[in-house]
Amino acid sequence: MRILIVEDERPLRDAIATVLKEESYQVDEADNGLEGLYLAEQRIHDLIILDIMLPGMDGVAVLQELRKKGLAMPILLLTAKDGVEDRVLGLDAGADDYMIKPFAMRELLARLRVLMRRQLRGAKDGELTYGSLSVKCHFMEGYASGEPLKLTAKEFELMEFLLLNREQILTKEHLLDRVWGIDSDASPGVVDVYVHYLRKKLTPSGCDRYIHTIRGVGYMLKEKIS
Repeated sequence: MRILIVEDERPLRDAIATVLKEESYQVDEADNGLEGLYLAEQRIHDLIILDIMLPGMDGVAVLQELRKKGLAMPILLLTAKDGVEDRVLGLDAGADDYMIKPFAMRELLARLRVLMRRQLRGAKDGELTYGSLSVKCHFMEGYASGEPLKLTAKEFELMEFLLLNREQILTKEHLLDRVWGIDSDASPGVVDVYVHYLRKKLTPSGCDRYIHTIRGVGYMLKEKIS
C-alpha cells in the first residue's frame, strides 16, 4: 500500500512517515499544497494524509480539486483547528476522516486501517480476490487457484495493484510510478520485465490469461477481453 503525506510541519511529517514505513507502507511526501496536488493526481496512492493549513494551496482546496477530478482514494485530513465548522467543512469537501492535532500515532494507524479496508473493493479481511487470483495484503502473499505463489516484493506489489485496478487499463508509466516510485530511475521497460516474471509464475495454474497486454499502452487484469 502506498500513502501520500501532505504536511508542511517537517517534524510531524517525518514522524508519520517513520511510523508508516515501520508498518511496511510505501510513503511519498509533500510539504505544500501544490506539490501534494500534483503527486495525488498521478493516481498511484491508496490513501492520502492531508493537512489543512498548507502553503501554496490549502488542504481543503486540494481535496476539492481531487474530488472534482474524480479521484476517489480515501483522504484523511489533519488540522490544528478543533471547531465543529472546520470539521464539517472538510467532510463536506469530500474527506473520509478527520484528525485534530496533536494525536496519538496508534490512533492514526487504526484510522488508516479502517480507511484501507474500505479502499479494498471486494476485499474481506485484507484479502483481494478476482477470479482465481487473490492476494493477502497484510501478509504480502499471492495465490493462483488457491496455490501460494513465490513472489518477490515487486512482483507482489505489481499483482496487488493490478487486482486493485482490475478491468482498468494501466499504462506502463502508471505502473512504474506505483510500484517503483515517482523518483525511480528505472525505465518503463522494467514493467514489461516484471509482468513477464509474474505471468511466468501464474502459468502453471493457467492464471497468466488474466493479464492482457494493451498494445502501445500498458496492461489490464481481466478474465476475458471481448
